[in-house]
Amino acid sequence: MTVSPFKSAHARELGTLLGLVILCVVIWILSPFFLTWSNLLNILQQTSINAIIAVGMTFVILTAGIDLSVGAILAFAGVVAAQVMHAEWPMAAALLTGLLAGVFCGGLNGFLITFGKLPPFIATLGLMSIARGATLLFTEGRPLSGFSAGFRALATSELFYVPTPVWIMLLVYGLAHFMLTQTRHGRYVYAMGGNEEAARLSGINIRLHKTAVYAWSGLTSALAALLLTARLNSAQPIAGLMYELDAIAATVIGGTSLLGGEGTLLGTLLGALLMGVLRNGLNLLGVSSFLQQVIIGSVIILAVWLDVGLRARRRS
Repeated sequence: MTVSPFKSAHARELGTLLGLVILCVVIWILSPFFLTWSNLLNILQQTSINAIIAVGMTFVILTAGIDLSVGAILAFAGVVAAQVMHAEWPMAAALLTGLLAGVFCGGLNGFLITFGKLPPFIATLGLMSIARGATLLFTEGRPLSGFSAGFRALATSELFYVPTPVWIMLLVYGLAHFMLTQTRHGRYVYAMGGNEEAARLSGINIRLHKTAVYAWSGLTSALAALLLTARLNSAQPIAGLMYELDAIAATVIGGTSLLGGEGTLLGTLLGALLMGVLRNGLNLLGVSSFLQQVIIGSVIILAVWLDVGLRARRRS
C-alpha cells in the first residue's frame, strides 16, 4: 500500500509531537521544577539557537545534502560582527556584516557543490575546518567581548514576557515556511531532493537554487551567531562546536528524510523542541554531560533508522 508524501509528513509530525508530549510528562513526573514558567521560557530561549540553525539545515537536507559547517560559520559570523562593533561602526552595519559573512560562507559551500562537483559532505567538512581555523587565526584564540546594551537587548529583552530570541525564532520559521510552501524556489527545493535529474530536465536551474539553499543555511547560522553573541556578551572563536549535530538531529527527528524530498519546518521545530526538552530534563535530573551525548547520539540513530524503515515500507 502506497502512502502519499503529504500524509506521511503529517503522520511523522504527529509522531514527533506525541514523543514531545510523552517526554514532557515523564520529566515532569521525575522533576517538579520542569513545568515552571521560568524553566519553560528557559527551554524556549535555549532551543531558539539550535532551532534557527535547523531551519537552514532543513532546506539543505530536503535537497538530499548535508551541511557540517554550520557551527564553524556561527563562530566566524559572530567574530566578524563583533570586530565591526569594536571598530565603532553602527550596530545595524555590524549586524548586516555578520549576516553577510554567513551568506558568503554558505554560498561558497553551494559553489563548491554545484560548480566544483564536490559531495556536500566533503565541501562542508572542508569549509568547517577553514572557517574555524580562520576564526581562531583572526582572534588569536581569544574571545571578543564588551558590547553595547542595544546589541545585548537582542537576547536579553522580552516582549509580552517572552524572550526576544523566541519571537525571532518564530518569525524565521514563519518566513521560511512561506518560502517552502508558497514560492517557486520552495517547490524546486523539494523537486531537487526528490529527483535532481528529473528536476534538471524539467528546466530548474539546479546550480542557482542549490547554491541559494546553502546560502540560506549560512544566513540562519549567522543569525544564530548574533543571538548567541548578544546573550553571552562575547564572541567565542570556539562557539558552535557540535552545533551541526544538534541541527541535523532536530531536522531528522522532525521527520525530514536524509534522502531528500520529504519534510516540513513544523516537524523541524518540533524536533528542536524535543531536543531542548531532552537536554533540559537531563540537566534537571543531574545526568552527566558525557552521558547526554551518548543519549542524544542514540536518539539520532533511532530517528534515522525509523526514517529508513518507513521509506522501505512505502516502496514495498
